[in-house]
Amino acid sequence: MAGKIENSKGKVKQVIGTLTDNKKLEADGKNDRRTGKAKEKVGRARSAVEHAAAMTERKADTAIDKAKDATHHK
Repeated sequence: MAGKIENSKGKVKQVIGTLTDNKKLEADGKNDRRTGKAKEKVGRARSAVEHAAAMTERKADTAIDKAKDATHHK
């Protein structure tokens, strides 16, 4: 969420900088947009890692349960 806000804020700064011929404001806006996009990518990567970890944990729990069941039935 923070990345999208940063990206939007940057876009506004960039447009205002362009319209007012304020190169510093335009550059700040571009920088904010890059930062926002990077934060969005980090957020997506974090979500993917968390999902993969949760799936691995579930699979490990299932394997442990099956192993327990197999040893109890002997």
